[in-house]
Amino acid sequence: LRYSYEGRIQALVEVNIDIRAGEFVAIVGGNGSGKTTLAKAMIGLLKPATGSVTVAGKRTTASTVAELARTIGYAYQNPDHQLFCATVEEEVAFGPTNLGYPPADVARKVEHALESMKLAAIRKEPPLSLSLGNRRKVSIASVIAMDPRVLVLDEPTTGLDADDIEDLMSSIDALNAEGRTIILITHDMRLVANHARRVVVMGSGRILLDCDPKGAFYDLQVLKSSSLEPPTVAILAHRLSALGVRKDVLTPDELVMQLFRGGDFL
Repeated sequence: LRYSYEGRIQALVEVNIDIRAGEFVAIVGGNGSGKTTLAKAMIGLLKPATGSVTVAGKRTTASTVAELARTIGYAYQNPDHQLFCATVEEEVAFGPTNLGYPPADVARKVEHALESMKLAAIRKEPPLSLSLGNRRKVSIASVIAMDPRVLVLDEPTTGLDADDIEDLMSSIDALNAEGRTIILITHDMRLVANHARRVVVMGSGRILLDCDPKGAFYDLQVLKSSSLEPPTVAILAHRLSALGVRKDVLTPDELVMQLFRGGDFL
């Protein structure tokens, strides 16, 4: 894929990626790396200058964004860009209703989306009166209700505290466990370590690395070249590598296990 914004340098350069059904993929990079541009190309909002995007066998150029919404859904980084209905329940029902689903199907899809995002108790609340964490949940629920098999989530944890992040990501993990493909756009490498099973590192519109999270943390130089801050545990693992600690440690628990097994480190 290639894509350039008018009057700017190329936002996507020779991007080639294949995401399989059921994967949990994190697309990471600093500001201007091309990750959000790639996400918008995936859902048909942007048409590449060269190359093509195929979702579930359909080229995005041959379908409208609304048609693609049945297969691939996108939750914006700023949830307020998606929220405009009077209640949470109405917001979540808007998408499937406009896709033409029968009322009974809409009700079922709305109920599932509310339960998935733990919003059932506040279904009658005005969305814009909610906390940022809950507004993000509503925006994701409104996408889930259209029943896409692929969910693209653009920086869903930005501005959230640790408890809200854990709560939101547990819901996203559950959606992946249902068989949905999750494409997480983020710059937070802790999310990559704790949730993703594949990571695509982008910089200057190019894919710099495409591997499992352990491979990404093994090569901290690539992360830094894309303006990504490695988690503290990864930095510690690299500093302790001369003592036998593996460089591809993902979590504090893994690091502790490495230290205990080594014995001499303590």
